[in-house]
Amino acid sequence: MAQKRARLKIGDQVLVLSGKDKGKKGELLEIFPEKERAIVEGVNFITKHVRPDPQTQQGGAVSIEGSVHLSNLKLVCPRTDKPVRTKRRGVAKEVGGRTKVFRERISVVDNESVERT
Repeated sequence: MAQKRARLKIGDQVLVLSGKDKGKKGELLEIFPEKERAIVEGVNFITKHVRPDPQTQQGGAVSIEGSVHLSNLKLVCPRTDKPVRTKRRGVAKEVGGRTKVFRERISVVDNESVERT
């Protein structure tokens, strides 16, 4: 199966579109492009049972964040705090080649500079 390119980066604010945590916002902590999944801060908690060992000394049930499929996440605009769609747009080589651009306002996401509002 061909690997899809993730349109999100670590540190982006995202909104969960479906599932038990629908409507929650959080920051991307980790992305697994080969599995098309990501770990979002404060979303999809699972319970993992761990044994006591010499380092931690305590075992029991530990609550950790589970992964969410990338299709269930949407980027949140840092300025308006609303979910937005994005597209790729080529820019000058000096700027960095290709950047991620918001579709609604046509502002550049990666470089924090606004082309047109």
